[in-house]
Amino acid sequence: MSHTQKTVLIVDDEPRQRELLSGFIQTLGCHPAEAASGEEALALLAAQQVDMVLLDVRLPGISGMETLARIRQLDPAKPVLLITAYADLRQAVAAVKSGADDYLAKPVDLDELRAAVLDALGLSRGADPPAEPELPPLPAGLVFASPAMRHLLRTVAIIAPSDAPVLVRGETGTGKEVIAHLIHAWSQRAAGPLVAANCASMPETLVESQLFGHSRGAFTGAYEAREGVFRSASGGTLFLDEIGELPLALQPKLLRAIETGTITPVGSDDAVQVDTRLVVATHRDLEQEVEAQRFREDLYYRINVVEVVVEPLRNRREDILPLARNYAHQFAGGPVRLSPQAGRSLLVYAWPGNVRELRNAMQRACLLCRGDVILPEHLPPKIATVTGEATDPAADTNRLSQVERATILATLAECQNNKTQTAKRLGISRRALIYKLRELGLRSI
Repeated sequence: MSHTQKTVLIVDDEPRQRELLSGFIQTLGCHPAEAASGEEALALLAAQQVDMVLLDVRLPGISGMETLARIRQLDPAKPVLLITAYADLRQAVAAVKSGADDYLAKPVDLDELRAAVLDALGLSRGADPPAEPELPPLPAGLVFASPAMRHLLRTVAIIAPSDAPVLVRGETGTGKEVIAHLIHAWSQRAAGPLVAANCASMPETLVESQLFGHSRGAFTGAYEAREGVFRSASGGTLFLDEIGELPLALQPKLLRAIETGTITPVGSDDAVQVDTRLVVATHRDLEQEVEAQRFREDLYYRINVVEVVVEPLRNRREDILPLARNYAHQFAGGPVRLSPQAGRSLLVYAWPGNVRELRNAMQRACLLCRGDVILPEHLPPKIATVTGEATDPAADTNRLSQVERATILATLAECQNNKTQTAKRLGISRRALIYKLRELGLRSI
């Protein structure tokens, strides 16, 4: 049987999560079927051929564990993968003992889910496993060369078409808002509004009003009604940055808005229907915030269905030079290039401020540069002098390897993987480039 004929049943009471998982299953070349409850799943299993079941543990009516037991009665060999937001070791052991083939906790890692599904269906051992989906067109100015960014963008391409809420995690300055814009641009809501709001910058006494709106006279100074960002984004996407700063008292209202699609403006008793897709971001570890009881567990799992993490720039050094050249072109207003020494300084710097810091550094360099070559002295002193710092020799060797790898990968990307052009740009022979690729573990390129 071809993998295009495999049917995977998704059992989850949340429509948007079913939609997201269905879209992912389609990228594997399989056909998704959906059920909102254990009872519905059992009826569907009795009526049609299903090759595998993705089963949420928390369900209305009969639980996921009871549903699993009944599936085993119907078909002891049916592959069943349990997915839950409330994972613990005892429940995982109980699930496996009850006959589950595997167990994944939310937020779901799509690579793990892909491997589990393909393995359960016997497709991972096939001669022709499903190919990775192609990326949609990228907006102008979005440049990258690192495998980490390509992996992130593939994840975004999978989750964007659904209406499921998304949590984007990453350090300050990594580009979380850029990812939010991509999610909107690649979604079915691209023609609708994209509204951005920062929870950290909202006065605590006005957060509820800014989110959900208020009626006239709701409080002192409310001289006219205000619709709030949820209604402003209706038909499109609402991006809430720094969601970890949202006051605990308001979190149940946000959860209700996600679950019911309704909000109640301050000073009003009437619920208002909204059609808003929610994307949130944070630099905080929300799992720790949940443990510290500063963030609601139910809200955390509702917004964090699939893990979307933007890696810090120090972990994707292949992106540094393409980004730097892109910013230089943007700020210089004409042709400008990086000297080898300036490029090395950029590559070895740690970038605690991430992409935002790199952008500011290149803006400064373009202001100070009077010719067409950016030199180390045009960069901020802490970046220009980083190569002169005394460090452990072993760490220096490892850092040099990272710099070489990042430089080669970035140049290859700019030359569209043409090794001859890449070698010329790097000032080495083609044979030396191939040797260096092997030395750095890049033989497959």
